[in-house]
Amino acid sequence: MSFRRKIKAYTTVPLSHQLVSDVLSDYQRPNDKINELVKSGDLVSLRRGLYIPGPELDLPVPENFLIANHLRGPSYVSLDSALSYWGMIPERVYEICSVTTKTTKTYQTPIGRFSFQHLPLPYYAFGLTRIELRPQQFAMMATREKAVCDKIILTSGILLRSVQQTRTFLMEDLRIDEGELQKLNPTIIHSWLEDAPKKESLNMLLKTIERL
Repeated sequence: MSFRRKIKAYTTVPLSHQLVSDVLSDYQRPNDKINELVKSGDLVSLRRGLYIPGPELDLPVPENFLIANHLRGPSYVSLDSALSYWGMIPERVYEICSVTTKTTKTYQTPIGRFSFQHLPLPYYAFGLTRIELRPQQFAMMATREKAVCDKIILTSGILLRSVQQTRTFLMEDLRIDEGELQKLNPTIIHSWLEDAPKKESLNMLLKTIERL
């Protein structure tokens, strides 16, 4: 059976080194065969030990948000990527932005750039949702509220001290429409404050939302 046929059933998620090695167990040196497949374009290496089918195999590949979840876990898609997904900012985002409990890291891969920024527990675990990207493809993502909070917390140099400053940051700098901000649930955000970084800035976000 060809390598393409062997991995076809597994391509809804990125392929781990262990899975590919198991598929190639008939080979005396599976690692050498994996290197050969990467060089030939049959496999694309995203990072050490993680692959997707290459264009030569003509197989579907996982969605980028799902790939991000697997590149560095635990993690969830957030910041500009989530804001764009929820239709809160007008710009199309080319870098996949995520949050992780691990250290901050960026991966430049053959399919694009994936960045991961650190946030601590328990705040990290608040406001997450599982989205369906397409059949059998799911990814963990920040809710609207969490994506906005993460953006405030992780934007270097931003300390929100007034409603006017907050409106400027949200509506002029990030270009979030006022109608989108009115959809946010302040009760949910308030429940996170005790464990959140930049509590004062998030408090100012709440005051701003309540005055819209």
